[in-house]
Amino acid sequence: MKFRPTAVGYLRCDVSGAQQQWDEDQIRSVAKRMGYDLAKIVVVDGRGNERPLVGLKTTVTRLGAEAVFTASLAHFPGEDVPADLVRSVDVVTVSPENTYARAGASS
Repeated sequence: MKFRPTAVGYLRCDVSGAQQQWDEDQIRSVAKRMGYDLAKIVVVDGRGNERPLVGLKTTVTRLGAEAVFTASLAHFPGEDVPADLVRSVDVVTVSPENTYARAGASS
């Protein structure tokens, strides 16, 4: 049995809107193609939510995830990968497909 690292998906439903299911399908597809076991997709409504990433970070820690997949940078505040997130996991965007490698461990 081959080990596959755990990943978590992340979407803001206020950003995805009517294409939420498409975004979820794309996250699943890219995670599978990259060899991850996508354990869960965290979906939050960012409207009026001052801290939409709290649930994501809790889930990442609880599951011991190695990566977070999201549809695009638009799902993060300021359309930028949060520094505290990329310190602990790789962040992968689906569109455009890009990997932001974790910066936490130094040799």
